[in-house]
Amino acid sequence: MTAPEPTGAGSLFDLTGRLALITGSSRGIGLAIAAGLAGAGAQVVLNGVDGPRLERTRDKLCERYGADTVHTAQFDVTDSDQVQSAVADIESRIGPIEVLVNNAGLQHREPLLELSLDNWNRVQQVDLTSAFLVGREVARHQLVRGSGKIINICSVQTDLARPSIAAYTAAKGGLRNLTRAMTAEWAAGGLQINRLAPGYIHTEMTQALVDDSMFNNWILGRTPRSPVGHSRRPGGSSDLPRVTRLVVHERPGAIRRRRHDCRCLTTLPTRQELTCPTLLPNSPSW
Repeated sequence: MTAPEPTGAGSLFDLTGRLALITGSSRGIGLAIAAGLAGAGAQVVLNGVDGPRLERTRDKLCERYGADTVHTAQFDVTDSDQVQSAVADIESRIGPIEVLVNNAGLQHREPLLELSLDNWNRVQQVDLTSAFLVGREVARHQLVRGSGKIINICSVQTDLARPSIAAYTAAKGGLRNLTRAMTAEWAAGGLQINRLAPGYIHTEMTQALVDDSMFNNWILGRTPRSPVGHSRRPGGSSDLPRVTRLVVHERPGAIRRRRHDCRCLTTLPTRQELTCPTLLPNSPSW
């Protein structure tokens, strides 16, 4: 994790008092988003299926943001019964979930002709069905209160395709339209649903791709912009939280469904539609 930015109480993106559940947040992009929201004053609930790793992550965030800020909820986001029990427990034990970030996901690389049905289903369950299950359960509570935010973490593969990652591409395309469906049904009840499409983000899981100079140069060659004063580089784990804080802070009366395609080498986009390559390795982020 990178050093926190001054985004707490009194800042432009002050999220003090809000409670956010981030699925798949024991490491990688989910952890970065959780740290970014906690740094802005929100209480965060970390989620994962690996209990020891989840607790280690919580301990690290507690050192930075305090024990009262960081909570955990160990449950399988693809299991409907576990999702229902976990959301009910969070609502009663910690507080109302005002923000949900559907981040849990995994990647599987294999040509379509060799892809087994089991591996296809595994990717769909984690990358798409989990967002439906958790989103539906959280929305039940948010609709009663008449407010809430749901953010679905998509990918540039939502709209593009590359060889060997068909299951991932199909799931992320489905997540795009699930975001639209959620908006069609829930926006009138006061919910704001957005999707973020991060680019090629440098995490521990993508280190091998960063180390592949040929592939990395191809990515950088397709990225026309970078933060002022910086050379081109893979997007860092601190880039996406900035956009997430913007979306969470955005007033409810603004756009109910917005696509934020986060170009990995830029500051916050001035347009709603920006794209760049995204790749994740064959391992889960949850």
